[in-house]
Amino acid sequence: MKKLLLLGTVCWLTVLQACGQATDMSYALMLDGLYKKTVPTVDPVQLKVMLASEAEKPLLLDTRQQEEYDVSHLAGARFLGYETFRVEQLEEVPKDAPIVLYCSVGYRSERVGEQLKAAGYTNVRHLYGGLFEWVNQGLPVYDSKGKTNRVHAYSRTWGVWLQKGEKVYGKE
Repeated sequence: MKKLLLLGTVCWLTVLQACGQATDMSYALMLDGLYKKTVPTVDPVQLKVMLASEAEKPLLLDTRQQEEYDVSHLAGARFLGYETFRVEQLEEVPKDAPIVLYCSVGYRSERVGEQLKAAGYTNVRHLYGGLFEWVNQGLPVYDSKGKTNRVHAYSRTWGVWLQKGEKVYGKE
């Protein structure tokens, strides 16, 4: 059943790319087929509330490539990487600290979250829909100069899911 759902989502992605648009429902279906559901998620609105609260403020970790992070990231996020990630990068972080990981859509952040959970971290979540969903909901991103509307869209195939912001592709 899951393979059929994923196949249907891929077909929809092809149609949506041809039309140059994505819908909330098709994005949710794609994410459902992509996520293994091994790491709990937090949605953008919940994360915004958590970030505003000193009591719940999580450590934000960006699991994309450096090039993606440099284009824009969440305020206060620490670059962690995906391909170069090692659990030892977080040895100073208490195992029970609240951690929220994110990437473009949530695949890479879920994989890193699995590694953290296996290493004994107990309060790990990843951002549902990733940075794309954050931006699609009108929430801000930043670069080294401050607030920006630029977002690294990863690739033209994945960029179809990014509905707001200025899409950036490849090295600039």
